[in-house]
Amino acid sequence: MRGLFDYEYQLESINQHQPPLQKLNKVINWEMFRAPIEEALYKEPKGAGGRPPFDRLMMFKIMILQRYYNLSDEQTEFQIKDRLSFMQFLGLQIGDTVPDEKTLWLFKEQLKEKKVAKQLFDLFAHQLISKGIVAKEGSMVDASFVDVPKQRNSREDNRSIKEGNIPESFKENPAKLAQKDTDARWMTKNGERHFGYKDHINADAKTKLITTYSVSSASPHDSTELENIIDETDKVLYADSAYRSKKIEESLKEQNITSHVHEKGYRNHPLDEQQKMTNKMKSKIRVRVEHIFGYMTNSMHDALHMCSIGIERIESNIGFMNLTYNLFRYEQLVRLKKIQML
Repeated sequence: MRGLFDYEYQLESINQHQPPLQKLNKVINWEMFRAPIEEALYKEPKGAGGRPPFDRLMMFKIMILQRYYNLSDEQTEFQIKDRLSFMQFLGLQIGDTVPDEKTLWLFKEQLKEKKVAKQLFDLFAHQLISKGIVAKEGSMVDASFVDVPKQRNSREDNRSIKEGNIPESFKENPAKLAQKDTDARWMTKNGERHFGYKDHINADAKTKLITTYSVSSASPHDSTELENIIDETDKVLYADSAYRSKKIEESLKEQNITSHVHEKGYRNHPLDEQQKMTNKMKSKIRVRVEHIFGYMTNSMHDALHMCSIGIERIESNIGFMNLTYNLFRYEQLVRLKKIQML
């Protein structure tokens, strides 16, 4: 008959392999997130009785787990029950009640409505900056597509959506409208078609930690969100040629931000050898921003593909995705002893 010691031996065996979630637990002070979550979701008690709610900090950690492994609500519930490392990360024991998929969905909806993801992202980013971990001596900006399930609409419906209207056929059928994403857009880049949104980020050039972000549909040009992700605290800016324009260069100069944005050639005015050499030197720094999206794709289990619909849910999910990336990147830096613990 198996008992408590068998469970502990199994956990010890698992931890010898240093699962990523256990590494995170060693360096993250999760309690820093409790107060803003509790404050945002506070409700007056209705009286005695009823099942006590799940600890909200544990529910938040489930959101981090979910974004790191890119799991659906159904799979999240199952995997927590199935994997001892997940239970240990959440502070659960065998036999403890695990939130079901409906509870997870409702909690995410509450977070979405209160825009908690952005609050928590900003809280952690502020900690990184205030402790000097992010010095903002150099910043990198870039954007990546966040793909969502493709919609099967008629040409007429798509035309109406593109014009910013809700198709009449959707209005007549509320159930159909609830399943349609009228905020996502199509975009073609390098011969690849994308349907969804973009995650625009500003990251520290030295640590590769994200300091701020914004979300748009997939269709706007990357540079249109630049003013939303930089500010006067940025000193030097690295970006690819998509962000090069006279207007942007003048704006950076006004903000006393040194531009290391790649120069680009034009018809009948190709780049000269000096410009090519300068771009090559800038690339050695700028390319580091691509490592961030590479981590999201590979280590975070294709996190840039999401199953949610609607700009509000996507904004919340992208916020948690960017926060999750920062948490794991911070753990890497601490483990490599490149920075001190918060």
